[in-house]
Amino acid sequence: MLSLPLLRHTDVPPRVTENFILSGYRFPNYSLRQCLVSAFHPTNETGNFWTHFLPIFVFAFHFLEVFTWEGAPEPSNPFFYPFWNYFLGVLYLLLASSLAHLLNSMSLIIREICFFVDYGTISAYTVGSSLAYYYYIHPQAGIPEIGFGGLNSTQRKSLNANDEAWPSASSPTQFQLFFESLYIPSSCLVAIICIITCCNTRQCWRRYRYAVRTLVFLLPFFVSSTPVFYRLSASSPSSSSLHLFSTMAAFFYRHCFWLVVSALFNISKIPERFSPGNFDIWGHSHQWFHCCTFLSILDELQMIKVEMQALLLNPTLVLSPAMPPRLPGPTLWSTYGVMLLLQGCIACIIAGFGWQAYQIYAPEQKKLKVH
Repeated sequence: MLSLPLLRHTDVPPRVTENFILSGYRFPNYSLRQCLVSAFHPTNETGNFWTHFLPIFVFAFHFLEVFTWEGAPEPSNPFFYPFWNYFLGVLYLLLASSLAHLLNSMSLIIREICFFVDYGTISAYTVGSSLAYYYYIHPQAGIPEIGFGGLNSTQRKSLNANDEAWPSASSPTQFQLFFESLYIPSSCLVAIICIITCCNTRQCWRRYRYAVRTLVFLLPFFVSSTPVFYRLSASSPSSSSLHLFSTMAAFFYRHCFWLVVSALFNISKIPERFSPGNFDIWGHSHQWFHCCTFLSILDELQMIKVEMQALLLNPTLVLSPAMPPRLPGPTLWSTYGVMLLLQGCIACIIAGFGWQAYQIYAPEQKKLKVH
């Protein structure tokens, strides 16, 4: 590793350079071993790797806390199917992002594929979030029968008594129809649109690529957050549930705040824009972007946990008596099946763009090897 000096932006192909980052580049012909070793040496990608690799362990710690709650079902209980899918979505995002920054110097073709996969995992994460929102924050969400495993007999009787007080909906509203029939399909469709758009920015709209990639993910955010928007605008929590409601709202607003800050870092390229060359290794905008996106995910996780705990303890704290009966419980097909189908579509999209990248960059890569 020490025999491979870091290069300036003028010494590497234009495809490899980043705006206002003048030095610290690895030559795009590294071996796998050299890429792995570079994680422990200061390059302009070292901070990008660690700011998404270390958060994996922080997220896992907060995620696993749910299974230590008193009265919680077993981790394999169907009640947790959406939660596990959310975990997989976040894990894929953090792991793919960190590896993309670590391995992208192996070749120009591998660099393109790394970031195609990175965009795909962001799309998968948004659908994982949608599944969690659908079953835990959905206006009709509640504990189905399969979720009662961790509750004692007194709690079950109380919940069954509350079931009788919930009237059925004779005329569902447009919101209810959207939630029941179109919410998850819309989330998947938007995720596919996002990965296609982001992959296209590798060739098109290069001048505005950071703005396009950032803004395009506003669409899945608004679609996946629809249940939260509905809850915040339509719910009238009782005094007993006011604390839970305000806690959920606080986490959501913080989640939005960190997303906005991360978007500003990604688009503005601050601070390196004002001092090119001084933030090449540490402190440049993409590292701050990573930190802020993870903080937004952490607040999102806490928001979901608040709703899960409310459902496990007493669904009436979340549901209004005017709401229709609860949703059917999560199944393997409605959670893992959705994610598996989406991953298949994403894999096909990545394969198509990867083949296109191979055709474009294979000749240039041969020249680099000769050089």
